[in-house]
Amino acid sequence: MAHNESTVVVNGSQVSCIGHDWEDIPDFLGAKYGEVARRLDLSFNQMRSLTGLKAFSQLEELIVDNNLLGNDLRLPRLPRLHTLTLNKNQFTDIEALLENLAEVTPALEYLSLLGNESCPNQLVSMDKDEDDYQRYRSFVLHKLTKLKFLDTRRVTQWERSEAEARGAFMKVVKPKNDQEESALHPHRYWVPLDVSARELSSFGGVFTKCRYVYYGKHSEGNRFIRNDQL
Repeated sequence: MAHNESTVVVNGSQVSCIGHDWEDIPDFLGAKYGEVARRLDLSFNQMRSLTGLKAFSQLEELIVDNNLLGNDLRLPRLPRLHTLTLNKNQFTDIEALLENLAEVTPALEYLSLLGNESCPNQLVSMDKDEDDYQRYRSFVLHKLTKLKFLDTRRVTQWERSEAEARGAFMKVVKPKNDQEESALHPHRYWVPLDVSARELSSFGGVFTKCRYVYYGKHSEGNRFIRNDQL
């Protein structure tokens, strides 16, 4: 897609490129403004990649709301970045993103992910509640320990303590529905246990490792890996 340099709005160290349907950051933007830009707004485009950010080494604020960024997003090192908003994109699993941010944005204090499926609140789905959202916050704060604001809320000391103690276990994983599971394992469902063929004393427990725990309103309990999945 062609990039029109005349559509860039510059006000001192603030650079805005809003609503141009760009899918990536054009080379001319970094070449001309990369060293001077402290705030970059790329909202309301069609961004699928932010590779061009490598030219913006002095960036402090980045706004990329209402784009098409997904789980594969990786940012270059931005040592001065303290504010990042990624509202209304296409994130469904943010673990890799959070690990990337922890590595490349050491000064990050404000992060907003509202409007993404991975941010479980009522902006995305009416079946989410405050407990779902609080677990999400604990997981994010476990990964990004220096955040002062997450979405619209200031991070509290209680949340920091919760994230340190339990945040690692707060990742929400959606269980597959019955149709998906049945297609993968057609003989695993609805097969009754023939208890008459075994003595009660012959039943034994199985010790396994837990891969994911589903925390949500419709949870049916912990989901463990079976021996045949190890």
